[in-house]
Amino acid sequence: MNIARTTISLVLLAALGTAAQAQSEVTREQVKAELADAIRTGDILAPGDSGMKLNELYPQRYPHPAAGPTVTRAQVKAELAEAMRTGDMLADGDSGLKLNEEFPQRYPAVVAAPRKTRAEVRAELAEAIRTGDMLAAGDSGIKLNEEFPQRYANVRASQERQQQASVAMAASAVAR
Repeated sequence: MNIARTTISLVLLAALGTAAQAQSEVTREQVKAELADAIRTGDILAPGDSGMKLNELYPQRYPHPAAGPTVTRAQVKAELAEAMRTGDMLADGDSGLKLNEEFPQRYPAVVAAPRKTRAEVRAELAEAIRTGDMLAAGDSGIKLNEEFPQRYANVRASQERQQQASVAMAASAVAR
């Protein structure tokens, strides 16, 4: 039974290969070279039902693609000097803390990025409540305007009108 299945598979592959060759201009030598390269790099499906390629299943057996240097030596040195200055390096031991976390008094304080004001957050919340753009109760993970579309139909229609008006304004500005 296994031999019959293999034979049928080979016949189908040959038929597909002939059809594919008729459609493309790839030569037999190019196909052989591509197959040899795929075998060398493990870029072929592994046997079984995993659906993984050989180089994904056994990465230690195949060469890794060469990654070119993305930063220069000077950039790496500059990054290291900055990390040493700010204490953004792992501390000794098993704590997993950075030096600036373990010894904050030794390093300059980290400047926090500007955040939204209380008024901006309240305005966003009011807009989310008005449009139903908030998670509904329960574990469904859907928003209120998806769970109760009839409640937010007017909001959706007004948003669509605003979008159409802004597109029309932009089109008229471009036409001028």
